[in-house]
Amino acid sequence: MTYCCGILMRDGLVMVADTRTNAGLDNISTFRKLHIFEKKGERALMLACAGNLSVTQSVINFLTDGFDNPETGETEYFMSASNMVHAAQIVGRAVRLSRTQANGSAEQAEGVNFDVTLLLGGQIGAPAPRLFMIYSAGNCIECTPDTNYLQIGEHKYGKPILDRAVNFETELYDGLKIGLISMDSTIRSNLSVGLPIDIAVLRRDALSLELSTRIDASDEYFRDLRSRWSKALNEAHLSIPAPPYRDKT
Repeated sequence: MTYCCGILMRDGLVMVADTRTNAGLDNISTFRKLHIFEKKGERALMLACAGNLSVTQSVINFLTDGFDNPETGETEYFMSASNMVHAAQIVGRAVRLSRTQANGSAEQAEGVNFDVTLLLGGQIGAPAPRLFMIYSAGNCIECTPDTNYLQIGEHKYGKPILDRAVNFETELYDGLKIGLISMDSTIRSNLSVGLPIDIAVLRRDALSLELSTRIDASDEYFRDLRSRWSKALNEAHLSIPAPPYRDKT
């Protein structure tokens, strides 16, 4: 399992992704799920992946090296996409091709699930940053200012904080802070999501990442954030009056 989220704001775009792929008692593995494709001054793209690891790695390889479009017979290159919609379509075709190859394997005969979901965010040229969720069938939906975030993986634990605290007008690094709180809430409630966390920040019209880094258990800011959020939640519930219903019995 995994948890990744993308938050689209007027100022830009934030992406947060964990790295855990197996959370068995004696078998915890980490793989990067947030991938960066960047040509500074022209385009900056971020792709977060959830689902079958062999399929997502195949997708990344296709996007990095190029692949033949079976409909046109031409080689498609992700970094040659003319706009963000075109980029999302290329990712969708790479997903379909990767799953088609996987479905003929021995693992498919054993009932292995090859479903994947991806978040694609970024900016190409002058148009504002955009954020898409791409499904196993290769189709996609786009994030909008009305609901300005998308999640993949184990999303239910981190959703309440996003619903209550973030909107399209949120300042960029406040959005990152809320995304990290959302990740912390998920880590606390689900063993299959865990550190390290990869984060990336793209400011509108910069056309290059302002921040791309990894947070591990030694990170002082994240440790402080976790402590402060737990304390704030405890203080909040203590400040609310006790339910009066026992007086009505």
